[in-house]
Amino acid sequence: MTTTIPTNAAPTAASPGATVPGATGTSTGAAAKAQGQLGVDYNNFLKLLTAQIQNQDPLKPMDSTQFVQQLAQLSQVEQSVQTNKNLETLNTKVGAMSGMASLGMLGRSVSLASDRIELSGGAGQTRYRLAGAAASVTATVVDASGTTVRKLTGLPTAGGTMQNLSWDGRNDAGLAQPDGVYHVKINAVDASGKTISYDTYPTTVVDQVLFGSAGETLKLRNGAEVSPGDILSAG
Repeated sequence: MTTTIPTNAAPTAASPGATVPGATGTSTGAAAKAQGQLGVDYNNFLKLLTAQIQNQDPLKPMDSTQFVQQLAQLSQVEQSVQTNKNLETLNTKVGAMSGMASLGMLGRSVSLASDRIELSGGAGQTRYRLAGAAASVTATVVDASGTTVRKLTGLPTAGGTMQNLSWDGRNDAGLAQPDGVYHVKINAVDASGKTISYDTYPTTVVDQVLFGSAGETLKLRNGAEVSPGDILSAG
């Protein structure tokens, strides 16, 4: 089950009823279970030690060195369990801080690597970067069904730099297309006809922050759901 924070929520604080992962102060992790088991083992050890001392042969007393070694081992285990418990607490606090940071991205413009391009009011914008210089670059805009809508030719060929790509929202026949989310594919080749790899970087808006057991997910205006780590820049 996830908690959805809509865009009308304040971007700098959690809305009433919103649950930020890790905000609870109760530890129910592996360290807590290990701590309980250690207490049981420690008590059992003391009972066994007491029984052995009470029933030892006075003429052949037992070597106390073994008891000291066992106590030292139990102490080391206890310290390790406590360290793990502290690490779990720290991880919980870090998770809560991460959730608050994600809430701060609500309504903000973000850039990320994606083939999506949003058409709004007859204008679509994205950017691309080629892995190397090309002899020719064309772009193909397709709709959700994969049907080609428009081919754009004569695009910038420089490699390694960010290039703007604009679409006027019309198909190859000159007819205006409905606003929505489309996809863009780049075809870049060098002088020998070899294909050059690329990435496209559209700008969109964070509409929602979703909290789940795996962490936060950002739901974007272009319909994509990504992790905060996928965001390259935010405005």
